[in-house]
Amino acid sequence: MIKIGLTGSIGMGKSTALKIFADLGAAIWDADDAVHRLYDREGAAVPFIEKAFPDSVVDGAVDRARLAQIVLNDANQLKNLEEIVHPLVAQDRLSFMGDAATAGAPAVVLDIPLLFENGSEAFFDAVIVVSAPPEIQRERVLARPGMTEEKFAAILAQQMPDEEKRMRADYVISSGQPLGDMADEIARVYREILDKGPRITP
Repeated sequence: MIKIGLTGSIGMGKSTALKIFADLGAAIWDADDAVHRLYDREGAAVPFIEKAFPDSVVDGAVDRARLAQIVLNDANQLKNLEEIVHPLVAQDRLSFMGDAATAGAPAVVLDIPLLFENGSEAFFDAVIVVSAPPEIQRERVLARPGMTEEKFAAILAQQMPDEEKRMRADYVISSGQPLGDMADEIARVYREILDKGPRITP
């Protein structure tokens, strides 16, 4: 089974790209979706986060807005949160991949926002970066509920610059083009990756 890493900075169109890969028959996994499951009521992360950040849990679920206010501009608090969440997300990802392999999926596409920042690129047979011009990225992100200039700047500060990600990628997909053209580009890249096959020995 071919392992494809999908990444890109906030607002670059990763979710749209992931849906297109699903339409092409790939098994897809989204790190943000995994975090939502972990933060939801009865989610595995809730008791640990409640102990570390009591004010961030409301009605048995993690309030992401409250948690963001606590950790976004505090490196130590952010590190504490990552030490809780990252192992749980990794466990969710491995479980998904096992299920996909059992089901006979030709490839899995894993949407990992901080793929390069976490040094995960060696795990994949191919790494794809989704990118868009800065003005489009900015427009998309600031249109999100609850987003502010300050929060956007703080998030960007934690992420590798788009230019560097594009340089390190095996493939770059532009989400600044019409959706149909983007879908065609993804289909071409996906076929090429499948034709090449795994580059990592099991």
